[in-house]
Amino acid sequence: MSDLNTTQGAAILPAANPPAWLGVMGGGQLGRMFAQAAQSMGYQVAVLEPADECPAGQVAQRLVNAGYSDAAGLDALAAQCLAVTTEFENVPADSLSRLAQSVFVAPDARGVSVAQDRIAEKRFFVDCAPKSGVLPAPHKVIASDADIDAIDDDLLPGILKTVRMGYDGKGQVRVRTRDDVRAAFEGMGQVTCLLEKMLPLAYEVSVLTARGADGHSVVYPIAENVHRDGILFTTTVPGPNVSNASAELAQQAAQALVAELGYVGVLCIEFFVLDDGTLVVNEMAPRPHNSGHYTMDACVTSQFAQQVRAMARLPLGDVRQHSPAVMLNILGDVWFDGETLREPAWDRILALPGANLHLYGKDDPRRGRKMGHLTLVAATLEEAQQQLQQACSILGIAP
Repeated sequence: MSDLNTTQGAAILPAANPPAWLGVMGGGQLGRMFAQAAQSMGYQVAVLEPADECPAGQVAQRLVNAGYSDAAGLDALAAQCLAVTTEFENVPADSLSRLAQSVFVAPDARGVSVAQDRIAEKRFFVDCAPKSGVLPAPHKVIASDADIDAIDDDLLPGILKTVRMGYDGKGQVRVRTRDDVRAAFEGMGQVTCLLEKMLPLAYEVSVLTARGADGHSVVYPIAENVHRDGILFTTTVPGPNVSNASAELAQQAAQALVAELGYVGVLCIEFFVLDDGTLVVNEMAPRPHNSGHYTMDACVTSQFAQQVRAMARLPLGDVRQHSPAVMLNILGDVWFDGETLREPAWDRILALPGANLHLYGKDDPRRGRKMGHLTLVAATLEEAQQQLQQACSILGIAP
């Protein structure tokens, strides 16, 4: 059977209207929120996930318990659904290709495979620079001791990152010297890595974009991010430091990149804004993103509803933001008072006028584990930021 996943082919396929079945690869919280958005629009949702208990499986109409490469599981998902998406970028690209032989898949294997591999991702960014107007940080592949010996002095200090599977600060080590690189390379088991030059970072922004099968794309307002220990801490929209010029350049770059990739679905691209105002493209996630959670409460169309629209080949939704917002990640740490486990004071959180609480159905709080998020919306950004301070105080989080 021919591959259904060309933009031209997708454009002539009919829309998948409710109450059709939609499939999602992965059972985490992104899959859960996708399922809830799809169900609110009248769809039925099937989730493929190897774990018996998972956030998405708690709400989906069907849970296919199978590995991401399990042929029988993939075939069962394809037989049930008119379209399939993924909630995380490390689903095997070969599995998406198999699904695409009989069902519409968005994003497709190519888009996901580029984002899975930092080398391929950097090459893609460099190749697209004439159209996007942005470049990634200077970088070098580290696959051997000889590569370490050949590091240009100008690349240090830097960050050594594994080429695959790194997220939330994992698989990354800051290095200042070649000896540091050598030690980090050994510590990572000598897997192929990418050394990126550390740049004078002023702040980080996320650009959430969506592109339909017809080639039409939309871009959400620019989000400014703050990280702690490699994990996203807050997202603020509109970004208090983001200039109009930086926002416009980032949005134009994102639309150029998503078009060049021939992508269908929601894509998040992270950029660095340097001290001198230069924009540097960092990485992309081929799915809804943690920094886009604010759209659930502050925009006309949430990122999850947008993903549903794109994969169902429906018109994309309005991305207007109706309220300033700050999103706070809720980690398992807030369940702990010293070593004592207790439930956070959700009643006090929900007494805040603009508080929107989203918990992910995880019953095992652990330090550093994402358990939910809180979006604070208000008439002004200053009010939303004040509510953030109050929320942090209630939860025992350092502001």
